Formats: sequence, structure tokens, C-alpha cells
Amino acid sequence: MHPSDGDERHEFYLMCEDIEALFDKLADAGVDVSRDITEERWGRLASIPLPSGARLSVYQPLHPVAYNLPE
Repeated sequence: MHPSDGDERHEFYLMCEDIEALFDKLADAGVDVSRDITEERWGRLASIPLPSGARLSVYQPLHPVAYNLPE
């Protein structure tokens, strides 16, 4: 959750440990994935097209997160 000074808007991101590995698995399952991974200050970002035409953002954080993923 990040505060905003401007107009109210909502963004939803899925987080993952390894965006390339995740997209490989999704592509193998037949999901149309964008391989245009961008490098942001806070993480690696890409998206998946939804049937509606909207895009679902996925990112691999490069910052500390408030949880521990199981090994």
C-alpha cells in the first residue's frame, strides 16, 4: 500500500521471487506473457494480458519485503 498525493487510483501487482522462471512456467501452461521485463528502482516488472484486454502487473521485488517465502 502506497499513499498518493494525486487522484485516487488503484493498482494491483502480483509479486514473485523470479519473474523469468514464473513467466517460463506460465508460457509452458499456455498463458500469453509479455517478455518485456523492465528494470525499475524497486524491482523487475512485466505484465500478463487478461481476457478483458487489461494487463495484470507482476513484479520481482528488489527491496526487502515484510514476509519470508518458504524454501
